[in-house]
Amino acid sequence: MAKFTTEDIQRLAKEENVKFIRLQFTDILGTIKNVEIPVSQLGKALDNKMMFDGSSIEGFVRIEESDMYLFPDLDTWVVFPWTAEKGKVARLICDIYNPDGTPFEGDPRNNLKRILKEMEELGFTNFNLGPEPEFFLFKLDEKGEPTLELNDNGGYFDLAPTDLGENCRRDIVLELEEMGFEIEASHHEVAPGQHEIDFKYANALEACDDIQTFKLVVKTIARKHGLHATFMPKPLFGVNGSGMHCNLSLFTEGVNAFYDTEGKLELSETAYHFIAGVIKHAKSFTAVTNPTVNSYKRLVPGYEAPCYVAWSARNRSPLIRIPASRGLSTRVEVRSVDPAANPYLAMAVLLKAGLDGIKNKLAAPAPIDRNIYVMNKEERVEAGIEDLPATLYQALEQLKSDEVMTAALGSHILEHFVEAKEIEWDMFRTQVHPWEREQYMQMF
Repeated sequence: MAKFTTEDIQRLAKEENVKFIRLQFTDILGTIKNVEIPVSQLGKALDNKMMFDGSSIEGFVRIEESDMYLFPDLDTWVVFPWTAEKGKVARLICDIYNPDGTPFEGDPRNNLKRILKEMEELGFTNFNLGPEPEFFLFKLDEKGEPTLELNDNGGYFDLAPTDLGENCRRDIVLELEEMGFEIEASHHEVAPGQHEIDFKYANALEACDDIQTFKLVVKTIARKHGLHATFMPKPLFGVNGSGMHCNLSLFTEGVNAFYDTEGKLELSETAYHFIAGVIKHAKSFTAVTNPTVNSYKRLVPGYEAPCYVAWSARNRSPLIRIPASRGLSTRVEVRSVDPAANPYLAMAVLLKAGLDGIKNKLAAPAPIDRNIYVMNKEERVEAGIEDLPATLYQALEQLKSDEVMTAALGSHILEHFVEAKEIEWDMFRTQVHPWEREQYMQMF
């Protein structure tokens, strides 16, 4: 991304005829929030003097301590191309600060910065993320509400006329490119109505900002095509769910710390320690990387989503895969993450897990190069392969018992995240679902 000064932004706002600015941030659950201001208030915002009521945001603060400040990150300045007709709207992504000028510990973006500082203390300069978010497109009804009717019957890498979402996907790519994204690929995914757009990796903070912007653009442009885009992990039974594979790498001054020409598989000791840390904490970070009740409908055998804790350089059934590229492209792909995750929290726990492996020189288990889906329970136990949590409740219990993962979130985020998710689980647990009535109404 370009580096901007306050003077640059004032000038660009005038040159681009910007009328409003969205001061954007993300709550603990990953929902994008914003305070919209007229361009006349831009100077105040750039001086970090824009306040908002933090007590109205999920998991932020109580009403008696509600005043919070928005500190815009100048490098996130972008003008939304689709707003040109009525006077343009721009956005700045903000960090949340307390009235005393300290970073708010409940801000997911600030929390990720805290873990990135821990990384720097270990001698690394960059944690890079290349995300692969997937989504479904459903038709809207005459009231503009989403239906369960898909707009295509396409499959993996299909073209029109089977892939009727192609035009929408192309428009999404064009909008993203106009906003500065470098799109590497876009294609139809395995399930009907399912799509993927991959953009170039970036440092973790920037990549998380990009994920949030990407979701906003996809939903906005889909609606212009009469479609509803959803990043729900498993919207339909019997087909693949949507994941967000995360390609991770650590760098030191431009050198990929995961690459070693002399190492086994050309991976460095650092890479193996990182893999070991992710493996060790996988069951505990799953509540964060797969944060909804629905997430666990995706993490089941048979639909290409990993549900077993293992790694491999050869097959796609384990939690972690090592793609074939080497050199600067050497990376660890964590395949369990889904697009409902708050990206800032997901990266905080994944990085913290990997760093724990590096700090303690943990040994990675042997890779599993056969298809885990065809192994029975006894074979998996013999190979030391554990299962990921099967429900959100199990995942939360694992999270609460792991000191490293709870430290990755900090006490404020942990408390409010767990509280919200336990309420979500209890609402699901006590609800009577259509499946139950179909199964039992006539039987009993």
